[in-house]
Amino acid sequence: MSPGDEHDSFGGVGGSGQTRTRLPEGNSGDVYGGARRPVRSSRSLITVVGVVVLLVAAIAFANRGGGDPADAAGPTSDTSGKTAPTAATGVPPVTGKNGRIPTGYAHDEQGAQSAATNYAVALGSAEMFAAATRNEIVTTVYAPDTASSHQDALDRAYSDKGFLTSIGLQEDGTAPQGTTFISRVIPVGAKVESHDEDRAKVAVWYSTLFGLAGQDSKNPVSEAWYTDVFELRWVNGDWKVTKSTQKDGPVPVGRDQRASSAQDMENAVRQFGGFTYAR
Repeated sequence: MSPGDEHDSFGGVGGSGQTRTRLPEGNSGDVYGGARRPVRSSRSLITVVGVVVLLVAAIAFANRGGGDPADAAGPTSDTSGKTAPTAATGVPPVTGKNGRIPTGYAHDEQGAQSAATNYAVALGSAEMFAAATRNEIVTTVYAPDTASSHQDALDRAYSDKGFLTSIGLQEDGTAPQGTTFISRVIPVGAKVESHDEDRAKVAVWYSTLFGLAGQDSKNPVSEAWYTDVFELRWVNGDWKVTKSTQKDGPVPVGRDQRASSAQDMENAVRQFGGFTYAR
């Protein structure tokens, strides 16, 4: 599904990309009230699924273009009923870092999986909401011949005041006073869809945390689940992204757990740092 299949969220950005884009609904009221989570109503399901993380908002604008519609259907490789391994094989995973992002992946299937997984984490981070760190991420993650076009699209998306307001941020992209913004991707697993010497297609399944932690937050931190498929090319001694698509899920059944208080969530966001290397 392309962004245009639902609506053109930012007016000037359309095209025939594969990624579905959903903007969040505002939440009035405090979901951290302490009650046990009820069976999801249709509204709560829309709210959870509609949470905007970077790879929903940004890739919809940065990775437009043609392609096989089957790409949007998610992973299609034959697993022959076997669980794909997610543990490292013993090959050194990376040789260095570019800023906060691991780089220098092995020139094999494991390296492609590690690259896609860590790039998903970087693209889903709160740092994408600041121009300087966004530029660093884009130039590190994307192939040189596609980075510029992705940068332009991402800059337009993240400078859109309507978008920022809809997710609870101020017009300059910062969190309102008294709240803490969180945007994190938590990978669950990865698998290779296809691979040859210099190209790979890797699916990454992950959950997200996205929202504003704080007593006055109208967009409390929520979870969502997605699978992204990254098309990678071996460029200048490393794997780089050329294109990506996304779909919802697989989504597990939620357990009957009591939601944390706003203060507990804010403390967790501040105290638990994200991982710099995901796989």
